[in-house]
Amino acid sequence: MQDTLVIEGGLPLRGRVRISGAKNAGLVLMAASIMADGETILDNVPRICDTEVMVDILNEMGASAHWREDGSLSIHPPQDGMKHWTPLELSKKLRASNLFLGALLGRQGQAVVSLPGGCDIGSRPMDLHVKGVRALGAEIEIDNGCIHAQAVETHGARIYLDFPSVGATENLIMMAAKTPGLSIIENAAKEPEIVDLANFLNSMGAKVRGAGTDVVKIEGVSRLKAGRYSIIPDRIEAGTYMIGAAISGGEVLVENVIPTHLHPIIAKLQETGALVEETDQGILVKAGRTVLHADIKTLPYPGFPTDMQSPMLALLSIAQGTSVIVENVFENRFQMVEELNRMGARIRLEGQTAIVEGVPALYGATVRATDLRAGAALVLAALAARGETVIENAIHIFRGYEDIIGKLTGLGARIK
Repeated sequence: MQDTLVIEGGLPLRGRVRISGAKNAGLVLMAASIMADGETILDNVPRICDTEVMVDILNEMGASAHWREDGSLSIHPPQDGMKHWTPLELSKKLRASNLFLGALLGRQGQAVVSLPGGCDIGSRPMDLHVKGVRALGAEIEIDNGCIHAQAVETHGARIYLDFPSVGATENLIMMAAKTPGLSIIENAAKEPEIVDLANFLNSMGAKVRGAGTDVVKIEGVSRLKAGRYSIIPDRIEAGTYMIGAAISGGEVLVENVIPTHLHPIIAKLQETGALVEETDQGILVKAGRTVLHADIKTLPYPGFPTDMQSPMLALLSIAQGTSVIVENVFENRFQMVEELNRMGARIRLEGQTAIVEGVPALYGATVRATDLRAGAALVLAALAARGETVIENAIHIFRGYEDIIGKLTGLGARIK
């Protein structure tokens, strides 16, 4: 895998781009697949670094996971003999490995999962996950960087989450799906990926109601039967290409999207002067004559997504006037500010707030991607910059964007 991207800036993106399946939906559905009897076939799973690691984890655990000729993903857990622990070295690469906590407890009543890795974007503790599975009847010990969970007398329970954590909501839905009785999760996360997980489980015979609201009710069933399912499009990838049109002065039709998932992003793009139109083919984004300043506060869905904060920061760095961005979800989301400033941006930090004084232009430089979305922000900044930008440590970008070089090249970018 190449670890450096070289981008020549100043060329507007024009054309159409098809959005891949959602990374964050694909990963949780891959974990949930082990709970079903038989072969699960998932369509629209993106071939990115993170899903490849998840395939390796599944195979190490004893399942048979492989890509089919039609591009779909086959996952077939064994009838018995599947390991109840995740491989340590692979788990360190991927935060989503913690989703096997709920899946394994639901499948076979015991789980050992390592405390997760992934992007260094701030503290993402497992306390809500642990609190929830304990309420459902699991005994928990945390030892040597691993969570050891054993289902003793599982039963439905009412669980209130102190924060609407996506991962905790997903883990609890999976365990509760095969836990006897009625479970109720209050202050649940409402992200579209949660809804996709519920729809997937229900397609296999689960009884999950209320996904997408802050109260999710799950009636446990004894058996789930595998089938075929297509995951939702990736709203964060879509938002990235939409911003790409605006920041480069171009015009892009983003295809294979669910517009309601993108309303927070659409609203902010329109504030910055971009023209955004929902069509039968997708969402058309045309750059405005100038980029206008805007203020952003990240919040759990349906608020403005934290994953889009870094890309929007790149756009606002060339806006007229001063923008203020408040990060309310992850405390280390501003690591790329220093890199953007190296390209000529004027951004200063005050705690969890970024004050962005727009500049007339960005300039090519050698910069370093610190995490997945920071890497995407640097790609966007490079598209708008004068001259050539070299992005090092680009491996982060390939964790979440399928064929980003091919898609950008197809829109007219010069990237290698």
